[in-house]
Amino acid sequence: MKSELYDRELIKNNLKKREAKDKMLKTVTLIATGIGIFFLIALLVQIFSNGLKNLNWEFITNFPSSRPLKAGIAPAIVGSIYILILTAVISIPFGIGTAIYLELYAKPSKITNFIKLNIQNLAGVPAIVYGILGLGVFVKLFMFGSSILSGALTLSLLVLSPIIISSQEAFRAVPYSFYEGALALGVSKWKAIRGVVLPCALSNIVTGIVLSLARAIGEASPLIVVGAATFIRFIPVSLFDGFTVLPIQIYNWTSRPEIEFQYLASSGIIILLLIVLVFNIVAIIIRKKFEKKYD
Repeated sequence: MKSELYDRELIKNNLKKREAKDKMLKTVTLIATGIGIFFLIALLVQIFSNGLKNLNWEFITNFPSSRPLKAGIAPAIVGSIYILILTAVISIPFGIGTAIYLELYAKPSKITNFIKLNIQNLAGVPAIVYGILGLGVFVKLFMFGSSILSGALTLSLLVLSPIIISSQEAFRAVPYSFYEGALALGVSKWKAIRGVVLPCALSNIVTGIVLSLARAIGEASPLIVVGAATFIRFIPVSLFDGFTVLPIQIYNWTSRPEIEFQYLASSGIIILLLIVLVFNIVAIIIRKKFEKKYD
C-alpha cells in the first residue's frame, strides 16, 4: 500500500516537473519570438517612415544622380528584374531535373550519396565564393564580361543547391504508392513522374524556388565581384550589357554621408520588398492552385 502511494506521489512530482519545463520552454520561445517581431516592426517602421516621402513615379523612372532630388532607381529595378527572371529560367529546370534524377532514377550507391552530400554542402557556401567562381568562369573564361548573363549565371549557381534540396524533399513527400500505381497502369516511368509525382510535389517545389530566388534578389556580394556597376545611367537591353541591381544601388546610397541619400536608400528597400512580395504572392497562388487540384 505504501509503495503504491509512493509511486503515485512520484508520478505527480514528475508530471509537475514536466509541466514546469513545458511552461518555461513556452515562455522562452514566446520571448524569443516577441524580440524578433519587435525588431522587425521597428525596422519596417523606420524604413517606411524614411522612404515613403521619396517614393513617387519620378523616383522609379529617373536615373541615379549625384543630386538627391533628381536621383532615381530605374536601372536597378530593370537590372534586378532581368537578373531574377534569367536566374529562374536557368536554375529551375536544372534544379528540378537534378532532383528528379537523384530521387527517381539514380540507383543507391556511394557515388549517388557523395553527390547528395556535396549538394547539401554547397547550400552552405558563402555567396561571395560563388562570385569569385563566376568571375573566373563566366567573366574571364567564357568572356561574357561584366554583363547581365554573367550575373544571372553566377546567381543560378548560388540558388541551384537550395532548389535541388527543396525539390528532393518535395518528391519524398509524395506517397510512393502514387508512383507505383501509375506504373501498374502500364504508363512509362517518365509519364508517371510527369503526370503524377511532379504535379503532386509542385506546390512544395514552388515554395522552395521562391525562397531561393528571394535570397538571390537580395544578394550583392557575388554581383559586385562579377562586376556589377554601382552607378549607371542607362537601361540595359541586352544580356551582354552592364547592369546594376537594387541591393547594390541601396548600398551605394547608404555609403554616402548626406541624409537625403539615406532616405533614398529606404525608398529602394521598399521597392525591393515589394518585388519580393509580388513573387511570394504569385508562388502562393500557384501553390494553392495545385494543392486544391491534387488534394
